[in-house]
Amino acid sequence: MKLWHLILPLACACAIQAQTPNILLLFADDQRPDTIGAHGNPYIRTPNIDRLVAEGFSFRRTYCLGSRGGAVCVPSRAMLNTGKSYFRIPMDMEGETTLGQLLGRNGFATFATGKWHNGRESWLKSFQQGRNIMIGGMSDHLKVPLVDLGQDGELTEEREGVRFSSTLFADAAIDFLRNYREEQPFFAYVAFTAPHDPRNPPPKYRRMYYRNPPPLPPNFAPQHPFNNGHMTLRDESLGPWPRTRTVVQDQLSEYYGLITQLDRQVGRILRELAAGPHADNTIIVYTADHGLAVGSHGLLGKQNLYEHSMGAPLVFSGPGVPQGDESDALCYLLDIFPTLCALAGVEVPDGTDGYDLAPVWRGETDSVRDSIFTSFRDVMRAVRDDRWKLIRYPKTDYTQLFDLATDPHEMRNLASDPAHAGRIAAMMESMRSWQQKVGDNDPLQVPEPESKEIDLTGRERNPDRWQPEWIIEKYFEPPYGRLSSR
Repeated sequence: MKLWHLILPLACACAIQAQTPNILLLFADDQRPDTIGAHGNPYIRTPNIDRLVAEGFSFRRTYCLGSRGGAVCVPSRAMLNTGKSYFRIPMDMEGETTLGQLLGRNGFATFATGKWHNGRESWLKSFQQGRNIMIGGMSDHLKVPLVDLGQDGELTEEREGVRFSSTLFADAAIDFLRNYREEQPFFAYVAFTAPHDPRNPPPKYRRMYYRNPPPLPPNFAPQHPFNNGHMTLRDESLGPWPRTRTVVQDQLSEYYGLITQLDRQVGRILRELAAGPHADNTIIVYTADHGLAVGSHGLLGKQNLYEHSMGAPLVFSGPGVPQGDESDALCYLLDIFPTLCALAGVEVPDGTDGYDLAPVWRGETDSVRDSIFTSFRDVMRAVRDDRWKLIRYPKTDYTQLFDLATDPHEMRNLASDPAHAGRIAAMMESMRSWQQKVGDNDPLQVPEPESKEIDLTGRERNPDRWQPEWIIEKYFEPPYGRLSSR
């Protein structure tokens, strides 16, 4: 056999291996980490996300670092798109290099559809193409305000979408994949608004769970047992106090319906990718900006530091990623930035707070950090390691300590047990160290603590302007509550 017969196949294989991968980032909104069938939830239908799990690598302990305000998605998205702690960056990312911007500078064609909650200018500097874009935080899923990127390089006038939100965004992503035939790699950012409220999935998706509702979470409670500093604002007002089993179970059914409808759109996108020329050379990332309470601990929103709210799913799939494997490494969503940069062969900008996660799935390391710090406004701080979790409420001088190995639902506070005094002191020191590391200057103790006692029974509530009429009738009018006259 002639030598070139051996060299040519080897050279082709090396060229394919060295080829820069495309990137498809699928980004859900408010999805709890425990709402994927393949990750152990037998009550939810997510066959397409399950397929990504089976064909990829899951990071089962992934977190949003936190937020300065109730719209946790704003800093979460800013952190994912910059790889930096929200304490260090403006929420419109002015002066920061975004992921799309960086990849675009390095030869990628960049495209986006869906939610962008960090301002028009940061979108414009991040993407070269875009359709069915929602500049803002939320909307009725049937009345999504949309813009496109016009030929003049500006975003068009706003129009109202005529299909369900997840369908609209999937349509745009499919159209991009179907028509993309360029040699250069692409970065497609697909940011859904589901399962964020209003919890109004198409009727067949909520009916499937009304007929066979998911059980209440093990840590369901009628009310949160103390004032955590954020008890009555918008998200928490979506249901009455005390929380009833009927209301929470129906809202869970609607929430699950949104996720299943989203999953179907993920399937449509994956089928289009598989049918085209890019299937074997595309890294797929599935994640969400954070989780949600939906009845856990007597809460409904994400403005708390429990696992169900700060945690998020994270799955990587594609060339070089092991199939059907997972890790308990402690991760942040902001780690996605340096991980994708490394996979794309792009140098990470200075000052990035995240870590490349690929060495974990390559078996080169078991972890990238020993602990995780989370935060909300100036009222909550938490730190957790592989087993223990400490939550500190400075304004009320209150502390929670959970053994997550034996109490994964955070139901037994061990902070008052003298046997754990040393552990609490060590974790408080870890919390202070984390504050210094991420740029957090808020105190962990105040001179005059407030009372932590609170009872919200019967408190009046007002729906926001995005809630459809049937949700207002169901959850705000008698027997569950009444509209405030204010």
